[in-house]
Amino acid sequence: MVCGGFTCSKNALSSLNVVYMLVGLLLIGVAAWGKGFGIVSSIHIIGGVIAVGVFLLLISIVGLIGAINHHQVLLFFYMVILFLVFIIQFGVSCSCLAINRGQQEQLLNTSWGHLSNQTRVELETRLDCCGLLNDTLSMGQFRMDYANCTAVCKAKNQCYTCGDKMLQHSQEALQILGGVGLFFSFTEILGVWLAVRYRNQKDPRANPSAFL
Repeated sequence: MVCGGFTCSKNALSSLNVVYMLVGLLLIGVAAWGKGFGIVSSIHIIGGVIAVGVFLLLISIVGLIGAINHHQVLLFFYMVILFLVFIIQFGVSCSCLAINRGQQEQLLNTSWGHLSNQTRVELETRLDCCGLLNDTLSMGQFRMDYANCTAVCKAKNQCYTCGDKMLQHSQEALQILGGVGLFFSFTEILGVWLAVRYRNQKDPRANPSAFL
C-alpha cells in the first residue's frame, strides 16, 4: 500500500489529531501556569490561548473519530472548523510574540489599578513580593503598596517587586505559547489537506455504493 492510499491517509490523519490533542493540552497547561504566577487578567491574550487550546482539543477528538470511522459529515465539519482554528491560533500566536515589555507593564499597571487593597495584599503574600513597579510613574502608589505589604520577604528586607516577578513569568509564558502555537498552526493546514484527501478516498472494505 503506497503512502497515498486509504490506510496511510487514515493513519496519518489519526496520528496528526493525536498530536493536536497534545498541543491543545500543552497550550492550556502553559497558559494556566502563566496565570497561576499572578499575571491575573491583565494579559487577555493568555485567556485567548486557553480558549484556542480547549477548542483545538475538542476538534482533534472530532477529527480522530471521523478518521477512524471515515465519517463524511464529521470530516467535513472537522475541515471547516480546523481552518478557522488555524486563523485564530495564527493571530493569537503572533500577538503573543509581538507584545513587548512596555506593553506588558502598561497592561499590568491598568489591571493593578483595578484591584482592591485586600486583593493586592493577598497577591503580594502569595508571590512573596511588595508593590507592582518601583518607577517614577508610580512611585506614590508603590510606597503605599509597600507600606501595606505583609509578604515574608519584607521582614528580611529582600523583596522583589511583584511587577518584575509577573513580567518574568509572563514573558516566558508568552514566548512558549507564541512559538508553539505559531509552529503548530501551520500543521493545521496539513490537517485540512489530509482530511480533504482522506474524505474523497473510498474505503476498500466498505460497500462501494455506500456514501457514509
